[in-house]
Amino acid sequence: MTETGRLDRILALEIARVTEAAAVAAARIRGRGDEWEADQAAVDAMRTELNRLPIDGRIVIGEGERDDAPMLFIGEEVGTKKGGVVDIALDPLEGTTLCVKNLPNSLAVIAFAERGSLLNAPDVYMDKIAIGPDFEPGLVGLDRSPADNIEALAQAKGVTPDRISACILDRPRHAKLIAEVRETGAAIQLIGDGDVAGVIHTTNPHETGVDIYLGVGGAPEGVLAAAALRCIGGQMEGRLVLDTPEKIDRAKRMSISDPQEIYKLDDLAKGDVIFAATGVTSGNMLDGVKFSPGRIDTHTVVMRSSSGTIREIRARHTDLAKFERP
Repeated sequence: MTETGRLDRILALEIARVTEAAAVAAARIRGRGDEWEADQAAVDAMRTELNRLPIDGRIVIGEGERDDAPMLFIGEEVGTKKGGVVDIALDPLEGTTLCVKNLPNSLAVIAFAERGSLLNAPDVYMDKIAIGPDFEPGLVGLDRSPADNIEALAQAKGVTPDRISACILDRPRHAKLIAEVRETGAAIQLIGDGDVAGVIHTTNPHETGVDIYLGVGGAPEGVLAAAALRCIGGQMEGRLVLDTPEKIDRAKRMSISDPQEIYKLDDLAKGDVIFAATGVTSGNMLDGVKFSPGRIDTHTVVMRSSSGTIREIRARHTDLAKFERP
Protein backbone atom coordinates (compact mmCIF):
# COMPACT_ATOMS: atom_id res chain seq x y z
CA MET A 1 0.00 0.00 0.00
CA THR A 2 1.06 3.59 -0.56
CA GLU A 3 0.80 6.48 1.87
CA THR A 4 -2.52 7.48 0.31
CA GLY A 5 -3.98 4.04 1.05
CA ARG A 6 -4.05 3.00 -2.59
CA LEU A 7 -2.28 0.02 -4.04
CA ASP A 8 1.29 0.55 -5.19
CA ARG A 9 1.09 1.18 -8.92
CA ILE A 10 4.07 -1.10 -9.56
CA LEU A 11 1.66 -3.97 -8.87
CA ALA A 12 -0.16 -3.06 -12.08
CA LEU A 13 2.85 -4.46 -13.93
CA GLU A 14 3.87 -7.20 -11.52
CA ILE A 15 0.36 -8.68 -11.57
CA ALA A 16 0.77 -9.51 -15.26
CA ARG A 17 3.64 -11.90 -14.46
CA VAL A 18 1.27 -13.89 -12.28
CA THR A 19 -1.43 -14.45 -14.89
CA GLU A 20 1.13 -15.00 -17.64
CA ALA A 21 2.73 -17.83 -15.68
CA ALA A 22 -0.62 -19.51 -14.97
CA ALA A 23 -1.78 -19.12 -18.58
CA VAL A 24 1.39 -20.63 -20.03
CA ALA A 25 1.25 -23.57 -17.63
CA ALA A 26 -2.37 -24.30 -18.52
CA ALA A 27 -1.79 -23.79 -22.25
CA ARG A 28 0.76 -26.60 -22.27
CA ILE A 29 -2.16 -28.94 -21.48
CA ARG A 30 -4.64 -27.20 -23.79
CA GLY A 31 -6.83 -29.60 -25.77
CA ARG A 32 -5.69 -32.70 -23.87
CA GLY A 33 -8.92 -33.38 -22.01
CA ASP A 34 -7.48 -33.54 -18.47
CA GLU A 35 -9.21 -30.88 -16.37
CA TRP A 36 -7.45 -31.79 -13.12
CA GLU A 37 -3.99 -31.58 -14.67
CA ALA A 38 -4.70 -28.27 -16.40
CA ASP A 39 -6.14 -26.70 -13.26
CA GLN A 40 -3.31 -27.95 -11.07
CA ALA A 41 -0.65 -26.67 -13.48
CA ALA A 42 -2.22 -23.20 -13.44
CA VAL A 43 -2.54 -23.22 -9.65
CA ASP A 44 1.07 -24.26 -9.10
CA ALA A 45 2.39 -21.60 -11.50
CA MET A 46 0.21 -18.85 -10.01
CA ARG A 47 1.17 -19.72 -6.43
CA THR A 48 4.88 -19.68 -7.31
CA GLU A 49 4.64 -16.22 -8.88
CA LEU A 50 2.50 -14.80 -6.08
CA ASN A 51 5.04 -15.92 -3.49
CA ARG A 52 7.74 -13.98 -5.34
CA LEU A 53 5.85 -10.68 -5.10
CA PRO A 54 6.70 -8.08 -2.42
CA ILE A 55 3.22 -8.19 -0.90
CA ASP A 56 1.51 -9.34 2.28
CA GLY A 57 -1.33 -11.07 0.46
CA ARG A 58 -4.41 -12.94 1.64
CA ILE A 59 -6.65 -14.89 -0.71
CA VAL A 60 -10.31 -14.07 -0.13
CA ILE A 61 -11.63 -15.59 -3.36
CA GLY A 62 -9.81 -18.74 -4.42
CA GLU A 63 -10.06 -22.27 -5.70
CA GLY A 64 -12.00 -23.40 -2.64
CA GLU A 65 -11.86 -23.24 1.12
CA ARG A 66 -9.06 -24.42 3.37
CA ASP A 67 -9.94 -28.12 3.22
CA ASP A 68 -9.41 -28.05 -0.56
CA ALA A 69 -5.63 -27.51 -0.33
CA PRO A 70 -3.27 -27.82 -2.23
CA MET A 71 -5.41 -25.47 -4.33
CA LEU A 72 -5.09 -21.73 -3.74
CA PHE A 73 -7.65 -21.71 -0.94
CA ILE A 74 -9.62 -18.97 0.78
CA GLY A 75 -7.52 -17.69 3.67
CA GLU A 76 -4.15 -18.73 2.24
CA GLU A 77 -1.38 -16.18 2.70
CA VAL A 78 0.99 -15.43 -0.19
CA GLY A 79 3.86 -13.08 -0.98
CA THR A 80 7.15 -12.25 0.67
CA LYS A 81 5.45 -10.24 3.47
CA LYS A 82 7.84 -7.38 2.66
CA GLY A 83 5.33 -5.16 0.89
CA GLY A 84 1.81 -3.79 1.03
CA VAL A 85 -1.19 -5.58 2.50
CA VAL A 86 -3.60 -6.79 -0.20
CA ASP A 87 -6.63 -9.01 -0.57
CA ILE A 88 -6.61 -11.28 -3.61
CA ALA A 89 -9.33 -12.83 -5.75
CA LEU A 90 -8.18 -15.34 -8.33
CA ASP A 91 -9.07 -18.07 -10.74
CA PRO A 92 -5.86 -19.63 -12.09
CA LEU A 93 -7.85 -21.22 -14.91
CA GLU A 94 -11.20 -19.59 -15.64
CA GLY A 95 -12.91 -21.93 -18.08
CA THR A 96 -11.09 -25.18 -17.32
CA THR A 97 -13.35 -27.13 -19.67
CA LEU A 98 -12.72 -24.55 -22.40
CA CYS A 99 -8.98 -25.06 -21.99
CA VAL A 100 -8.97 -28.85 -22.14
CA LYS A 101 -11.30 -28.79 -25.16
CA ASN A 102 -9.30 -25.95 -26.74
CA LEU A 103 -12.39 -23.73 -26.99
CA PRO A 104 -12.38 -19.90 -26.88
CA ASN A 105 -12.23 -17.60 -23.85
CA SER A 106 -10.26 -19.61 -21.28
CA LEU A 107 -8.32 -17.18 -19.07
CA ALA A 108 -5.99 -16.91 -16.10
CA VAL A 109 -7.51 -14.22 -13.87
CA ILE A 110 -6.56 -12.35 -10.69
CA ALA A 111 -7.46 -9.16 -8.81
CA PHE A 112 -5.64 -7.27 -6.05
CA ALA A 113 -7.55 -4.94 -3.74
CA GLU A 114 -7.12 -3.03 -0.53
CA ARG A 115 -7.71 -5.15 2.58
CA GLY A 116 -11.43 -5.65 3.18
CA SER A 117 -12.46 -4.41 -0.28
CA LEU A 118 -13.61 -7.71 -1.82
CA LEU A 119 -16.66 -9.71 -0.75
CA ASN A 120 -15.39 -12.69 1.22
CA ALA A 121 -17.87 -15.15 -0.26
CA PRO A 122 -18.02 -18.92 0.22
CA ASP A 123 -17.45 -21.16 -2.80
CA VAL A 124 -21.14 -21.45 -3.76
CA TYR A 125 -23.30 -20.34 -6.67
CA MET A 126 -24.30 -16.72 -7.26
CA ASP A 127 -27.21 -15.33 -9.28
CA LYS A 128 -25.83 -12.46 -11.39
CA ILE A 129 -26.90 -9.69 -13.71
CA ALA A 130 -24.50 -7.29 -15.44
CA ILE A 131 -24.49 -4.63 -18.13
CA GLY A 132 -21.84 -2.29 -19.48
CA PRO A 133 -21.06 1.33 -18.61
CA ASP A 134 -22.83 4.60 -19.46
CA PHE A 135 -26.30 3.63 -18.30
CA GLU A 136 -28.48 5.18 -15.59
CA PRO A 137 -27.64 3.57 -12.21
CA GLY A 138 -30.05 0.81 -11.23
CA LEU A 139 -31.28 0.30 -14.80
CA VAL A 140 -31.44 -3.47 -14.28
CA GLY A 141 -31.65 -5.64 -11.18
CA LEU A 142 -32.12 -9.12 -9.76
CA ASP A 143 -35.43 -8.14 -8.16
CA ARG A 144 -37.00 -7.68 -11.61
CA SER A 145 -38.06 -10.22 -14.20
CA PRO A 146 -35.81 -11.06 -17.16
CA ALA A 147 -38.39 -9.43 -19.46
CA ASP A 148 -38.38 -6.19 -17.44
CA ASN A 149 -34.57 -6.08 -17.53
CA ILE A 150 -34.39 -6.74 -21.27
CA GLU A 151 -37.03 -4.10 -22.01
CA ALA A 152 -35.39 -1.50 -19.75
CA LEU A 153 -32.02 -2.05 -21.41
CA ALA A 154 -33.52 -1.91 -24.90
CA GLN A 155 -35.29 1.35 -24.10
CA ALA A 156 -32.08 2.85 -22.69
CA LYS A 157 -30.21 1.87 -25.86
CA GLY A 158 -32.98 3.22 -28.07
CA VAL A 159 -33.71 -0.15 -29.70
CA THR A 160 -36.36 -2.85 -29.57
CA PRO A 161 -35.82 -5.96 -27.39
CA ASP A 162 -35.07 -8.08 -30.45
CA ARG A 163 -31.86 -6.04 -30.86
CA ILE A 164 -30.62 -7.10 -27.41
CA SER A 165 -28.35 -10.12 -26.89
CA ALA A 166 -28.03 -11.86 -23.51
CA CYS A 167 -25.12 -14.06 -22.43
CA ILE A 168 -26.18 -17.07 -20.33
CA LEU A 169 -24.32 -20.17 -19.17
CA ASP A 170 -25.62 -23.24 -21.00
CA ARG A 171 -26.92 -25.19 -18.00
CA PRO A 172 -30.16 -27.14 -17.35
CA ARG A 173 -30.88 -24.83 -14.41
CA HIS A 174 -31.30 -21.96 -16.88
CA ALA A 175 -34.08 -23.53 -18.98
CA LYS A 176 -36.75 -21.24 -17.53
CA LEU A 177 -34.53 -18.14 -17.79
CA ILE A 178 -33.68 -18.91 -21.42
CA ALA A 179 -37.37 -19.35 -22.28
CA GLU A 180 -38.29 -16.05 -20.60
CA VAL A 181 -35.53 -14.15 -22.42
CA ARG A 182 -36.54 -15.63 -25.77
CA GLU A 183 -40.15 -14.60 -25.19
CA THR A 184 -38.99 -10.98 -25.28
CA GLY A 185 -37.51 -11.50 -28.75
CA ALA A 186 -33.95 -11.01 -27.48
CA ALA A 187 -31.12 -13.18 -28.77
CA ILE A 188 -29.11 -15.45 -26.48
CA GLN A 189 -25.43 -16.25 -26.62
CA LEU A 190 -25.02 -19.51 -24.70
CA ILE A 191 -21.58 -20.21 -23.24
CA GLY A 192 -20.37 -23.52 -21.89
CA ASP A 193 -18.04 -22.01 -19.30
CA GLY A 194 -16.17 -18.83 -18.46
CA ASP A 195 -18.65 -16.42 -16.94
CA VAL A 196 -15.98 -13.89 -15.90
CA ALA A 197 -15.38 -13.29 -19.59
CA GLY A 198 -19.15 -13.34 -20.14
CA VAL A 199 -19.66 -10.46 -17.72
CA ILE A 200 -16.73 -8.47 -19.11
CA HIS A 201 -18.13 -8.90 -22.62
CA THR A 202 -21.09 -6.66 -21.68
CA THR A 203 -18.69 -3.70 -21.59
CA ASN A 204 -18.00 -3.88 -25.34
CA PRO A 205 -21.14 -5.17 -27.07
CA HIS A 206 -20.05 -3.91 -30.49
CA GLU A 207 -17.13 -6.37 -30.44
CA THR A 208 -18.60 -9.22 -28.38
CA GLY A 209 -22.29 -9.10 -29.29
CA VAL A 210 -23.24 -9.25 -25.59
CA ASP A 211 -25.48 -6.55 -24.07
CA ILE A 212 -26.41 -8.19 -20.77
CA TYR A 213 -25.26 -11.12 -18.65
CA LEU A 214 -27.88 -13.16 -16.79
CA GLY A 215 -27.94 -16.31 -14.69
CA VAL A 216 -26.36 -18.41 -11.98
CA GLY A 217 -22.64 -19.16 -11.91
CA GLY A 218 -19.88 -19.39 -9.33
CA ALA A 219 -19.67 -16.79 -6.56
CA PRO A 220 -15.85 -16.56 -6.88
CA GLU A 221 -16.26 -15.75 -10.56
CA GLY A 222 -18.85 -13.14 -9.61
CA VAL A 223 -16.40 -11.28 -7.37
CA LEU A 224 -13.68 -11.45 -10.03
CA ALA A 225 -16.06 -10.12 -12.67
CA ALA A 226 -17.08 -7.30 -10.32
CA ALA A 227 -13.41 -6.41 -9.83
CA ALA A 228 -13.05 -6.06 -13.59
CA LEU A 229 -16.18 -3.91 -13.88
CA ARG A 230 -14.89 -1.65 -11.09
CA CYS A 231 -11.98 -0.89 -13.42
CA ILE A 232 -13.64 -0.80 -16.83
CA GLY A 233 -17.13 0.41 -15.90
CA GLY A 234 -20.54 -1.22 -15.81
CA GLN A 235 -23.30 -2.34 -13.48
CA MET A 236 -23.66 -5.65 -11.66
CA GLU A 237 -25.71 -7.28 -8.95
CA GLY A 238 -25.16 -10.64 -7.29
CA ARG A 239 -27.08 -12.79 -4.82
CA LEU A 240 -25.56 -15.88 -3.23
CA VAL A 241 -27.47 -19.12 -3.73
CA LEU A 242 -27.59 -20.40 -0.15
CA ASP A 243 -30.15 -23.16 -0.55
CA THR A 244 -29.03 -25.63 2.14
CA PRO A 245 -28.40 -25.28 5.89
CA GLU A 246 -24.75 -26.22 5.31
CA LYS A 247 -24.26 -23.37 2.81
CA ILE A 248 -26.04 -20.89 5.08
CA ASP A 249 -23.74 -21.94 7.94
CA ARG A 250 -20.64 -21.55 5.76
CA ALA A 251 -21.80 -18.07 4.78
CA LYS A 252 -22.39 -17.10 8.41
CA ARG A 253 -18.82 -18.10 9.22
CA MET A 254 -17.80 -15.49 6.65
CA SER A 255 -20.01 -12.86 8.32
CA ILE A 256 -22.82 -13.15 5.74
CA SER A 257 -26.07 -13.09 7.73
CA ASP A 258 -28.78 -12.45 5.11
CA PRO A 259 -29.08 -15.31 2.58
CA GLN A 260 -31.23 -13.13 0.29
CA GLU A 261 -29.04 -10.03 0.26
CA ILE A 262 -28.47 -8.48 -3.15
CA TYR A 263 -24.93 -7.20 -3.53
CA LYS A 264 -24.31 -4.18 -5.73
CA LEU A 265 -21.07 -3.73 -7.64
CA ASP A 266 -19.44 -1.74 -4.83
CA ASP A 267 -20.45 -4.43 -2.33
CA LEU A 268 -18.64 -7.07 -4.38
CA ALA A 269 -15.52 -4.99 -5.06
CA LYS A 270 -14.69 -1.50 -3.83
CA GLY A 271 -11.75 0.79 -3.25
CA ASP A 272 -8.63 0.59 -5.41
CA VAL A 273 -8.65 -2.60 -7.49
CA ILE A 274 -6.13 -3.97 -9.99
CA PHE A 275 -7.40 -6.70 -12.31
CA ALA A 276 -5.45 -8.82 -14.78
CA ALA A 277 -6.32 -11.59 -17.21
CA THR A 278 -4.12 -13.50 -19.65
CA GLY A 279 -5.60 -15.52 -22.49
CA VAL A 280 -5.08 -19.28 -22.37
CA THR A 281 -7.16 -19.91 -25.48
CA SER A 282 -7.99 -17.16 -27.97
CA GLY A 283 -11.35 -15.44 -27.59
CA ASN A 284 -13.28 -12.19 -27.95
CA MET A 285 -11.13 -10.36 -25.43
CA LEU A 286 -7.64 -11.88 -25.55
CA ASP A 287 -5.47 -14.06 -27.76
CA GLY A 288 -4.33 -17.35 -26.33
CA VAL A 289 -0.78 -18.42 -25.53
CA LYS A 290 1.29 -19.12 -28.65
CA PHE A 291 4.29 -21.47 -28.57
CA SER A 292 7.05 -21.03 -31.16
CA PRO A 293 10.62 -22.33 -31.36
CA GLY A 294 12.58 -20.31 -28.81
CA ARG A 295 9.71 -18.11 -27.65
CA ILE A 296 6.26 -17.91 -26.05
CA ASP A 297 3.77 -15.11 -26.82
CA THR A 298 1.13 -14.01 -24.30
CA HIS A 299 -1.70 -11.46 -24.40
CA THR A 300 -2.76 -9.82 -21.14
CA VAL A 301 -5.09 -7.04 -20.08
CA VAL A 302 -4.40 -5.12 -16.86
CA MET A 303 -6.93 -2.65 -15.45
CA ARG A 304 -6.88 -0.31 -12.46
CA SER A 305 -9.95 1.29 -10.91
CA SER A 306 -8.34 4.37 -9.32
CA SER A 307 -6.85 5.60 -12.61
CA GLY A 308 -9.27 4.00 -15.07
CA THR A 309 -6.23 2.80 -17.01
CA ILE A 310 -6.57 -0.28 -19.21
CA ARG A 311 -3.33 -1.74 -20.54
CA GLU A 312 -2.98 -4.46 -23.13
CA ILE A 313 0.34 -6.27 -22.86
CA ARG A 314 1.50 -8.42 -25.75
CA ALA A 315 4.63 -10.06 -24.44
CA ARG A 316 7.25 -12.08 -26.30
CA HIS A 317 9.10 -14.30 -23.85
CA THR A 318 12.47 -15.74 -24.87
CA ASP A 319 13.64 -16.71 -21.37
CA LEU A 320 11.67 -19.94 -21.42
CA ALA A 321 13.28 -21.25 -18.24
CA LYS A 322 11.10 -18.93 -16.15
CA PHE A 323 8.05 -20.97 -17.19
CA GLU A 324 9.52 -24.33 -16.22
CA ARG A 325 7.65 -25.99 -13.37
CA PRO A 326 9.70 -26.53 -10.18
